[in-house]
This record gives sequence, structure tokens and C-alpha cells, in this order.
Amino acid sequence: MKTEQQQDKRQQRLSPFIEIMDSTLRDGEQTSGVSFLPHEKLMIARMLLRDLNVDRIEVASARVSEGEKEAVKMICRYARQIDCLERVEVLGFVDGHTSVDWIKDAGAVTLNLLAKGSLKHCQEQLKKTPEQHIADIKAVVSYATGQSIGVNLYLEDWSSGMKDSSEYVYQLMDALVDTPIRRYMLPDTLGIMNPLQVIEYFRKMNKRYPDVHFDFHAHNDYDLAVSNSLAAALSGVRGLHVTVNGLGERCGNAPLSSVQVILKDQFNARTNIVENKLNDVSRLVESYSGIAIAPNQPIIGDNVFTQVAGVHADGDQKGGLYHNALMPERFGRRREYAMGKTSGRANIARNLQELGLELTPEQTQRVTKRITELGDRKEVVTQDDLPFIVSDVLKHDVDEDKVKLVSYQVSLAYGLKPLANVKVEINGYQYEGHSSGDGQYDAFVKALRKIYREYLDRTFPLLENYAVTIPPGGRTDALVQTVITWRKDDGRLLRTRGLDADQTEAAIKATIKMLNIIEK
Repeated sequence: MKTEQQQDKRQQRLSPFIEIMDSTLRDGEQTSGVSFLPHEKLMIARMLLRDLNVDRIEVASARVSEGEKEAVKMICRYARQIDCLERVEVLGFVDGHTSVDWIKDAGAVTLNLLAKGSLKHCQEQLKKTPEQHIADIKAVVSYATGQSIGVNLYLEDWSSGMKDSSEYVYQLMDALVDTPIRRYMLPDTLGIMNPLQVIEYFRKMNKRYPDVHFDFHAHNDYDLAVSNSLAAALSGVRGLHVTVNGLGERCGNAPLSSVQVILKDQFNARTNIVENKLNDVSRLVESYSGIAIAPNQPIIGDNVFTQVAGVHADGDQKGGLYHNALMPERFGRRREYAMGKTSGRANIARNLQELGLELTPEQTQRVTKRITELGDRKEVVTQDDLPFIVSDVLKHDVDEDKVKLVSYQVSLAYGLKPLANVKVEINGYQYEGHSSGDGQYDAFVKALRKIYREYLDRTFPLLENYAVTIPPGGRTDALVQTVITWRKDDGRLLRTRGLDADQTEAAIKATIKMLNIIEK
């Protein structure tokens, strides 16, 4: 038995467990311009709890608004149904009974109490002595406990407190350590710490209070939130706070996806996170928040699993020489080989192979040359463009377009739904359809769907995403680029682009391009 216990302790030291608390719905909503509707908060909370399996979620601040309370009620009703209500937490304040009553009325059972973790905040913001503030905190904790509300305690501005008034921090902790507070959550509120300071301060806290559960809450003002989170884990912290996509006030918080992979790969820590759901929750939050994910954002960015350099594609073909532990399949994604001026024949050949296109070495070289020319002009070249480039370069005598837009007319009138009349040629036969829609392009697509359904008895891919930008590298508003993502029947995504002076025309070009890809 003693040997088994020793092995368990050794395993815990080698592979510690770290709680993950996501604060997207509270701290993340403090991002400038971000405000989630109650049903949006519920959808995000469901994905965090059910799919991603985050240990805890902080969903709101007490007393903010009736809309905020309604959101908390919706989330708590759902959490109660799946037996994880204690994983839902609400920020409250040292305000007597007010926050506790608000949280209880909303149906939550966990209060994250915001106290002052630095002497400067205590004296200058509250205008109170440490003794007065401690008494107020104890009164709220006592009342919450009597109402069956569990309490975690934030020491706001703890990093400044340790830096400038550590004796105040210790005074606060000494007075509260024997209360029913479950966790002490230590924030770098101003984002001023570096990893060495995190290690120093946490070692002091752990040495003085070895049995206390400490969380760390990082901010990214110096771009050190992820590094500081790792440093906290190395120093024995039991919980880390994150937000989806790094949302948060000023420069944001530590991104959930980055913290997860660093904990697992660089620290050998254990969490409950389901990694192949990270991308899904990131896209959901991106959609609701309106804050776009940077293409090069680690783990979740559009480009992070896309190789461009030809030498990388060649190395991957010869034994995965350019792979690391961050394999795209781990996160429900796949590796892609984009094409540009640095691609080289190996990259082009790999994309051709995935499409099932077999070319001679001479033909591959000619296609590579054309893609290089496009790359010099900053054109975006995707795998979906390849069949068209191949057709153009090899100058086939047979017209490869199996779907042609013969004519179309879209109309827009005030107070009426837009109308579209469309005539297309598919495999040599012409078809005509008309429909109304919520917009000119929507009417056009509905008319096409009608043709495919009524005349061809075939399904039409679902529109997954629609984005309009100026062309890559562009410096003018003369042209727009429409990028449309489609989901085919087999679940695979297909992305096509159209370029035109008119946004609707660009979208129509991208649509016809998609249909040709499917026909071929």
C-alpha cells in the first residue's frame, strides 16, 4: 500500500492536474465592443461545459443589468439539468447582502468575491483600513455561506500588492485562511508581471499557505499572459483562468487554446479539456463577439496548419520532417498546403495528388510556374483553384466549365423582398429558376437551389460562411473579394473566391466556381 501511495504522489508531481476556469462570459465580455445576448451566453456556456469540458465558467458580474441576470438564470437552469451547477460562477462584490441576494435570485450557487489585493486599492479606492476591509469580506462570506452559496475570493491587483505591499497581502490571507473560502484567485490585474516574478510570488504564497487552493488570472498587456500562466503552473498553482480567443479588457486574457497545449506539451500537466472541440468553441465566440481570430493565432488561426514553403511539403512527404506535437487532427482540423511563390513542385504535387489529378513532371512544372507568377502578384491560390489553373495552363481543347451562368437578373425594391431570375447551363442543358430572398445574393442562391432540387433532384451545398474583403495586398476599393465557405453532403468544407467590382457579382462568381468543382 505504501508503495502505491508513493507512486501516486510521484505521478502527481510528474503530471499535476490543473483546473481550467473560463471567464469569456464575464471578463471576456469586457472587451471593447463585445456584448453577448442572453441566448448567446447560453450557447457559449453549453459548449464550454458540455463539449469542451471546462472545469468552471465565470458567466457574469452581479448587479449589472436585468439582461445579465436573465442570462445567468438561463445558464443555471441548463447547468442544473446536466448536474454541474457548481461549475457556474458569478462575480460579486463586497457590498453586504446585495451581490449574494442577486446571485441567489439568479439561481447560481457560487460567488467569486472581488476583494482588494493591494494596499493602494484598499486605501485609495475603498477609503478603508485593511482591518475594515477584512471585516467587510468576512461579513459577506458568512452571509453567503448561510445562504448555501460557495465563495471563491479574488485578490484584485494582487500582483501590485505583492510588489508594493506584500505585508498587506499576508495580513489579508492570515485573517481569511480559516474561513469557508474555497479558492483564492490571484490576478495580475494590470498585466505587469513577468514569469520570474510569477514564480517568486507564488512560491512565497505556497510556502506560507501550503494547503490553500490558488488560482492565477493573467492579463496580456506585455504579451506574457500565456508565459505567466505556465510559470504559475510550474510554481504549484492549482487553477488557471483563461478566455476563448484571449478576449478581455485592454490586451485581453490568456487564450484557452494556447494555455491548454502549453500545459500538456511543455509541462506534462493534466486537464479535463477536450482538445478537438477547441476550434469549434473559438469559431462560435468569434461569430458572437464580432472579434476576428488572427490567421496566425496559434492552434485556432486559419493559417497555423497551412504550409506554403515547398521545402516543407517535400520534408513532410519524406517522413513528416516538419511536424511537431501540434498535429491538426488533435484539434479537429487537417493540414493544408497553400500555394504561392515559395511553394515549389513538392507542394503543388501534393495538392494535385489530394485532388486526384495526375500530371506529367513537365505539366506540373508549368502549373508551378503559373502559381509562382500569381504569388508574385499577391494572389491567393487555394487547392480549389487548382483545377482551373490546370485547365488554363494546359489549354485543353474541351471546355471544362460544366456549369455556366447564361443570364441572371436580381431586383431590389423598398419594402419588398429581392427577386432573382437565373438561367444556367449544366452539362449542356439549360435550366431556369426564380426565387425571392432576404438579399440579392440570397435570392440568387435560392433560385439555384430550386433548379437543383426540381430539375436535377440533387442537393445543394450549405453556405457555411460568407466574407467580403478587398483583394489580398489591395490598396483600393475598386474591387472586392468574396470568400464563401460551403459544407458538402459528406461534411467536408469547400472554400471558393470571386473577384469583381460588385459584391453580389463577386459572390455569384464564387458560387458558379463552387458548382464547377462539384460537377468535376
